[in-house]
Amino acid sequence: MFCEKCGSILIIKDKGGKKIFFCKNCGAEYEIKEELKIRSKIEERPKILEKSEEETQQKVKATCPKCGNKEAYFWVIQTRAADEPPTRFYRCTKCGHTWREYT
Repeated sequence: MFCEKCGSILIIKDKGGKKIFFCKNCGAEYEIKEELKIRSKIEERPKILEKSEEETQQKVKATCPKCGNKEAYFWVIQTRAADEPPTRFYRCTKCGHTWREYT
């Protein structure tokens, strides 16, 4: 339903125990003359499968300085000026220790 005065969409509001249509834009009120039934069809949404960071993160051969493990997750972030090389980050696949390497 739309407001006859300004064309805005009407909302249903409770006024003294009675439901009315109300325009938030211009304040117009309209009596609800017949019983309303609102139905909406609920569609099943596709399920989204999430993978953990460990399943998607790249792995490289790198020695952990904390435990000596020879494999780590690897990612690159530009932490300094754009004309400088990015910083490489590593996270040990065994103990979770994170360290960085400036190149």
